[in-house]
Order: sequence, then C-alpha cells, then structure tokens
Amino acid sequence: MTPEQFHDLIVPITKAMAGRPVDRDLENWLNAQYGAKTATPTQFDAACKAGIAAGWMCAQGSEGRRFGRVIPPTPATQDFSVDVVQIRNAHGPHHSHPNGEILLILPQTPAARFDARGLGWKVYPPGSAHYPTVTGGEAIVLYLLPGGAIAFTK
Repeated sequence: MTPEQFHDLIVPITKAMAGRPVDRDLENWLNAQYGAKTATPTQFDAACKAGIAAGWMCAQGSEGRRFGRVIPPTPATQDFSVDVVQIRNAHGPHHSHPNGEILLILPQTPAARFDARGLGWKVYPPGSAHYPTVTGGEAIVLYLLPGGAIAFTK
C-alpha cells in the first residue's frame, strides 16, 4: 500500500460525501453505505496496517498512540484531510472540530472502543469537542476533517 493507493481508496468516499452536512444523518448514511456490513472497513483496515508497516502512516507519536496526516485537504478529496491514529487504551489531546470530524473506527482487538463506539463510522458535528479515547484494547481510527480544520486545546 502506497500513499497514492490509499488516496485512491478514500477519494470515492469523499466524493460521495461532498456537500452533505456533517451531522447524524451523514453518520447513518456512511454506516449504511460503507459500514460494518460492507467491504469498506476490511479494505481500510488492511490499507492502514500496510501503511503503518511501510512507515509512512502513523509515523508520529510513540508506542500506544501513533498518528499522522496522510492526505492534506485537496480538490480531489473534496477539501477533506485524512489523518490516521493507532491508539491503545489511551486518550488523545482535547480538541474541537470547527467544521466537524468524520471517523472510521477499526478495532484491532475485539473489545476496543473509540469514544464508546466499535467498528463503523462516527460523526462529530461542527463545533463539537472531545478527548479521543480508546478503551478495551487497540483501534486504528481514520478521521476526515473538512478543510483540514482541527483546534487543539492548550
């Protein structure tokens, strides 16, 4: 898996999301179209594991919480950035989502939960904030940010 192949994997989803409000309806739509009952999570799980093994994905951080931006916001991604975090029984820094945040949660251990959610999509609306938290093991979380916007609390 190369960065270019990963880009090609995400673009159909960002194109399909273009123009939709970042809200609960988007979350429901993503879970119906690309959720646990589809091949999408398996494809992204394999792609993320390959990217991490190759060293270009989740290249920042330390054991237990590795992360990194893999795609900046561009016209090809409908102005969504794509970041990936690999996290085990920990929480990340508090932050807010000026334009919202769209997550694909990929549990790596059966009991792993990200913000109390298992496999599938979770959407935080614009203006929301949280401490991203994984319990019950390890998860890889792919997150899309409209305009690449994220604001870390100091």
